[in-house]
Amino acid sequence: MPNGTLSAHNPERLENPSLIDELNKAVASGGEKQRARILERVTDLFAVGSRGYSSEQVALFDDVLQGLCADIEVKARARLAHRIARINNSPPKLVRALAFDDAIEVAEPVLMHSQQLTDADLVENATTKSQKHLFAIAHRLTLSESITDVLVERGDRRVVNRVAINRGARFSPAGYGTLTIRARDDEQLSLALVQRVDLPRQYFLKLLETASASVRQALEATNPQAAAEIRATIDDVATAMQHEVRKTSDQYASTMRDAKRSFNTSAFTEANIQDPAHGQEFDRTVAALSKLGGFPVDLVERALLDKGDDLILILAKAADCSWATVKELLQMYVAERNLTSDDLARASKRYEKLTQETARDIINFYERRIKHRAHRNTPHRKN
Repeated sequence: MPNGTLSAHNPERLENPSLIDELNKAVASGGEKQRARILERVTDLFAVGSRGYSSEQVALFDDVLQGLCADIEVKARARLAHRIARINNSPPKLVRALAFDDAIEVAEPVLMHSQQLTDADLVENATTKSQKHLFAIAHRLTLSESITDVLVERGDRRVVNRVAINRGARFSPAGYGTLTIRARDDEQLSLALVQRVDLPRQYFLKLLETASASVRQALEATNPQAAAEIRATIDDVATAMQHEVRKTSDQYASTMRDAKRSFNTSAFTEANIQDPAHGQEFDRTVAALSKLGGFPVDLVERALLDKGDDLILILAKAADCSWATVKELLQMYVAERNLTSDDLARASKRYEKLTQETARDIINFYERRIKHRAHRNTPHRKN
């Protein structure tokens, strides 16, 4: 191709309809090396003037570069991907084609850096491409919940650990639930999760239930006042850590203040429980059920986190809740109950048979047990 055919100083040439024809002729007259040379020159031209090109000119580059990419070696496509990955207005169709390239050396640069890829592009890529593609996506500066949902569900251990340490990644309740389950067999993932400042408190508590010794050491480092309790039995650890996490949680403190204000200023009904439960708002649900039934917060948290449904049924019956509210509580993500319609039907029958008096007797027994344990663990002075 003659040196003057394309010039960054003559952008009007990019609007000449004969340009693609000229390129096609030049490519047809040469082999793969000729095509690769032309590709590099067109890429150079785009990179030099990218900020000044109109959308129509970018679209023309898109068509030209896609045509030149056909049937060239992986190395040439990879060089192109590296050149355009960080250019904000790179040709979008070309970027997408490179992102879906089977060769990871081609796809990786744009998957990691290109802003031309939409969330829909990334979700489709993470759903259909290799683990190496997922690993590249996990490095992006920001990741929405729709993308991380796919990464944590489909990704292998390396992918999941990478996205867990990505501070720009955001996770849905379902995503955090999946991560918590996977962390049971992955110490590295457990440590990554407990160090996330956006980890919801309910998932911190779920991690605690199955934490290994080394993970507990990390928890002790973040909660030094609870170190002695952490070294005690798992049950006592969970209770102590619940207190410690609540004390340091601004969100929890704000939620409890709002619940107390609502309880003191207006009629407090089971609607105050049903709405946050439906919205998967753990702290608000805990605060509301605790206030309505007069239950210890520890007990309500345990009920919502427990995979079984007995404790939920008991608390709800003691608080005189309708089945509609109980159903919302049972279907909260955090407990991973995954109840079928048949499971819910059986739970409904059990709830109907349970009397409020029996439910309150069970709760009173629990409270006496907690007080006894607290008294047992309190150091006594020697005379």
